[in-house]
Amino acid sequence: MKKFNKLILTTISILFTINFSYAENDFYKQALKKFNKKDYDEAKFLFERSIVFNPKDANSYLYLAKIFKEKENKREEEKNLNTTLLLDPSNEDATLRLMDISIERSNYSEVKELSEKFVKICKDLCKENDRILESLKDLEPKNDS
Repeated sequence: MKKFNKLILTTISILFTINFSYAENDFYKQALKKFNKKDYDEAKFLFERSIVFNPKDANSYLYLAKIFKEKENKREEEKNLNTTLLLDPSNEDATLRLMDISIERSNYSEVKELSEKFVKICKDLCKENDRILESLKDLEPKNDS
């Protein structure tokens, strides 16, 4: 009887884990579809649901940041980009987006620091660093000596 109860508990645990993973993945997939259709409110809700099931899902935080950019909420955009980088320090999209925010703020030192990091992690968006460095020329402090 003990073996039977243990088997049932193990089976229930496995089924719960499978269902949990499926729900997390399903919310993310649904959210991406909504995001691509520009249904940002529904996408935001679904990305948040995905995070409930997997709090370490860097991609959900990245897409939330993109949604907040569309809604012109810089504070939430930046918060979600920072969370993305906390979970995935080599996320080049999040790093690039933070660099753009820093350029808008004319924060030379932060852009420079992020640019140096970006060069080390970039794979697909490396050409974007040239655009950033060009923008840096306008921000660079002038040496008046």
